[in-house]
Amino acid sequence: MPIINVKLLERRTDEQLKNLVTEVTHAVEKTTGANKEAIHVVIEEMEKSHYAVGGVRKSDQ
Repeated sequence: MPIINVKLLERRTDEQLKNLVTEVTHAVEKTTGANKEAIHVVIEEMEKSHYAVGGVRKSDQ
């Protein structure tokens, strides 16, 4: 049972998240041979103030 964790910055639409789940599931099914009913996708949306690159928060850019 593959479990795929995806972390994204907030502000994705429900349609974008739905498409992401579909495409990730398809890619895992195709590359691993896992049955799609056994593939789990977990999406974690992060606030821009909770994510930084090079010491600078995304909310401060």
